[in-house]
Amino acid sequence: MTRTTFVNLPVKSVDATREFFSALGFGYDEAFSDDRALCMVVSDTSRVLFLSEPFFAEFTPSGIADTSAGAEVITCLSADSREDVDRIAEAAAVAGATHARTTEHTGMYSRSFADPDGHLWEFLYMDATATIS
Repeated sequence: MTRTTFVNLPVKSVDATREFFSALGFGYDEAFSDDRALCMVVSDTSRVLFLSEPFFAEFTPSGIADTSAGAEVITCLSADSREDVDRIAEAAAVAGATHARTTEHTGMYSRSFADPDGHLWEFLYMDATATIS
């Protein structure tokens, strides 16, 4: 059985979220999108469901995390190259991302940022030929 991963995140505005992630080059599965939910396609087996805050609240008894007070999760997605990481991060900055950061370790290059709802994202390129000393 092939499993599909669905990451669910609350958003203040489904429309604003669509605009932001479209600027980064993402597409959507419209069969699972409406005025309360946006299903962003990450890969054949990964999706992010952005749910309006009232809709998200229906699924959790503990409330919605305050992203201005702390991190709920860092969603890290791989990229095909350093240039791809840079393209996505630069598009995010233009689209309104905040808290940008670049990190380099042996064979790994990443850039991270917060989206307009404060969710943390990291795009990572890993050079398989690099060795860790």
